[in-house]
Amino acid sequence: MRSIPRTGIRTRIVALAAGLGLAASSVVATSAVARPVDLPVAASQLAAAHSAVERSGVDGVAWYTDKASGKVVVTADSTVSAADIAAIRKEAGPHARSVDVERTHGEFRPLLSAGDAIYGGGYRCSLGFNVRSGSDYYFLTAGHCGKSVRTWYADPSQSTLIGDTVSASFPGNDYALVSYDNPSLSHPGGYTAADAYVGERVTRTGSTTGTHSGTVTALNVTVRYQGGGTVRGMIQTTVCAEPGDSGGPLYDGSKAIGLTSGGSGDCRTGGTTFYQPVTEALNAYGVDIY
Repeated sequence: MRSIPRTGIRTRIVALAAGLGLAASSVVATSAVARPVDLPVAASQLAAAHSAVERSGVDGVAWYTDKASGKVVVTADSTVSAADIAAIRKEAGPHARSVDVERTHGEFRPLLSAGDAIYGGGYRCSLGFNVRSGSDYYFLTAGHCGKSVRTWYADPSQSTLIGDTVSASFPGNDYALVSYDNPSLSHPGGYTAADAYVGERVTRTGSTTGTHSGTVTALNVTVRYQGGGTVRGMIQTTVCAEPGDSGGPLYDGSKAIGLTSGGSGDCRTGGTTFYQPVTEALNAYGVDIY
């Protein structure tokens, strides 16, 4: 297993701030009935609501702070019960009005499976983006894949070696670095790294479902997958995905955007999916996309 120049994992700080509102009270009158004006929600209230969702311990939810609406938006998968939602609101206490809950079908889970594409230890994942450090070549994939598999192969019989997992980060993050140890394998490039933005039209490719497109709906999203494993700073999209697509690339033309982490639903009925921003993985490992 080769070492690379920088292998430290950066600590991500999830942005919680929203526009600060004035504390002044004001009313407007209509037909002699006074009605309070809705004031902007203070950043401290949104921060408290965001933290309350995490403290609730409910699995199967994703949440982020929406500055435009002044809300913490919680997306709950189909396993989340009414009692679970009530627990989130109870934990938020006086800040419960700052929490909006939306529903999505299916179950939030890391999309790891047994099958084809890149193989190891009885699992299948998808290769993300090829990267390099000097004359050494690697590829990025999902951290929950790298945590499960030490050595990767290009075929289901595990006879064609690709290389070893050099480093993996999950939970918290969801990225891994795998070395190309087989000189007979090609590793083409053609991408440049970029950050996602809300409303961006993006495309994902995975070993299970092939290529599908959708839209970025939120950034800096925290997700707590079913069965444990919380990741932060994720990109949320409407692109469908299924088990085995984990680690595959999310891109916009030649712009490398993210690595498939997990989600809900499937490519017949749709769903909500989450992606590790690729720029963070590049910075963590000190490698360049090409």
